[in-house]
Amino acid sequence: MQHLHPIEQRVLSAINDDGLLKALADLVSIPSLDGTTAENEAQEAVAALLQSQSMTVDRWEIDLPRLYAHPDCSWEVPRERALGVVGILGEDRGGRSLIFNGHVDVVPAGDRRLWHSDPWQATIVNGRVYGRGALDMKGGLCCAIFAARAIAAAGVRLRGRLVIQSVIGEEDGGLGTLAAILRGHTADAAIVAEPTELKVAPAQAGAHNFRLTVYGAAAHGCVREEGVSAIEKFAPLHQAIIALERTRNERLRAADSSGLFSRYRTPNAICIGVVRAGEWASSEAEQLVAEGRYGIGVGEDPAIARTELEQTVAAAAAQDPWLRDHPPMLEWWGGRFDPASTPMDSPVVQTLAACDQAVRGTPATFEGMTYGADMRLLVNVGGIPTVLYGPGDVRNAHRPNESVAIVDLQTATRVLALTALRFCGYDEE
Repeated sequence: MQHLHPIEQRVLSAINDDGLLKALADLVSIPSLDGTTAENEAQEAVAALLQSQSMTVDRWEIDLPRLYAHPDCSWEVPRERALGVVGILGEDRGGRSLIFNGHVDVVPAGDRRLWHSDPWQATIVNGRVYGRGALDMKGGLCCAIFAARAIAAAGVRLRGRLVIQSVIGEEDGGLGTLAAILRGHTADAAIVAEPTELKVAPAQAGAHNFRLTVYGAAAHGCVREEGVSAIEKFAPLHQAIIALERTRNERLRAADSSGLFSRYRTPNAICIGVVRAGEWASSEAEQLVAEGRYGIGVGEDPAIARTELEQTVAAAAAQDPWLRDHPPMLEWWGGRFDPASTPMDSPVVQTLAACDQAVRGTPATFEGMTYGADMRLLVNVGGIPTVLYGPGDVRNAHRPNESVAIVDLQTATRVLALTALRFCGYDEE
């Protein structure tokens, strides 16, 4: 630890590492998939945890019809009910206010046979916590909560508000964070505790979901040449999309003067993750539907970027007589993660970087994140300077045996606590 005031040392000493791991284990045990009752169950658990930490808690039923009508709302999974949960520590007494944001929803566990342990039970092996959501991002959320808890437990009075936003629906579009913003839970700055490998990330790339439908003509498999395979007709479209990915990333990398994405060869990836085709094994497939995510660069106009994909698909279809007469349909649907960034000289970026260095003993590393996150809602809708910072590597997310290192959880909690103290200000008694 470097250059810590005695009060700062007292707060960091008050961090309850065992309590953090227990809270994380409790949350991992709740299979809070998007749109399920467990998503709200996880929110209830967080609300109870915040209340036990002496925080003022706002728990409310989100008005889904009203939220769906908002132009910045996007989602993929239908919901009948949704809960918002926000905890507040301190009050405005001349200091700055700060948001810690984290989501409780998780992606499906997938094939259980590929997991070494129960995905819905936190398992500690070799200093790592395994389980769905341990990394993405119940771990980061617990770090934020226990950073706030340490400040309260140490009896330190902040001069500004520290706000904990626990949100749903991040994985399928971000409606939980949008709901919190629209309810008035804003601040002078925000930190989203997504996994960044403890790197300070003042930029987040974007990603929009798309659906491509390709039409063929059915025929009995024994005379398949009398039909048209939608699967075969998808092939040249897919090749054109892959070529577009290469061209776009070369262009966007050349235009990136920040260097925040220099580690990545393809920071704005185009990924087709779902392909469905055909109705019967012995029938020529008359339709194929492909769904994917379309990477959008920081500073890029999403509307113009989307047009580029639309034109690419249309141009490829025009080269094939069948596709020219039966044009494929491209739709934009579901999650809409616009890119976002915060200036490097923003107070929240500089304060976080200084606190990371104070805790870890080496200069902070700055890097852009290539995944979509709720940062873009806080920045683009809320007008709140925001940075991503949290424990673990996103490469271990959305896959079997998701895990996060305990030492990363401990470090992130200390950095977040110190950042809240220095950004919001505190009484020195």
